[in-house]
Amino acid sequence: MQTVAFVMLIIVSIALIAVVLLQSGRSAGLSGAISGGAEQLVGKQKARGIDAVLSRATVVLAVLFFVLTIAVAYFM
Repeated sequence: MQTVAFVMLIIVSIALIAVVLLQSGRSAGLSGAISGGAEQLVGKQKARGIDAVLSRATVVLAVLFFVLTIAVAYFM
């Protein structure tokens, strides 16, 4: 069981790194430089498309990471 949890932890860790790197930055491109204060008003809308999927995947993978880390520590 310890080996299975450890292998799952490695897989989830790599997936979490990949998902975080795929996300775009908060001020990506010229939109942050040009729009300035207007982006704060409009930017509060919920993310759509791939950004929303990546955001949800990050949360799920982070929770799995913490659960698996606790499981590996318990089995040690």
